[in-house]
Amino acid sequence: MMYKINNLIRTEPFDGLTINKLAHTEALEVLLINMEKESLFPEHTSPKDANLLVLSGNITFHINGSSYALDKSQFFQFPKDEVHWVKANSNSQFLIIR
Repeated sequence: MMYKINNLIRTEPFDGLTINKLAHTEALEVLLINMEKESLFPEHTSPKDANLLVLSGNITFHINGSSYALDKSQFFQFPKDEVHWVKANSNSQFLIIR
């Protein structure tokens, strides 16, 4: 087996909204989300229950009529099929694990 190091978390620029799949199997998906300050991740739903881990910056996560301010190193869980959206309050990077 050949092992690979992926440096995308370190090198992905902050340019609007970018979404990259870091891992994808039948059981697990890991997405890297980069958001430039003031950018929006528009309303959408997740096909699975999901976990969000903020790597850097500060975001506001909007779901079910509530807003949650999330900072670096904070972890947040949310259910599938719930409409949600995200605003970046600073250049921000987070993982979606589902």
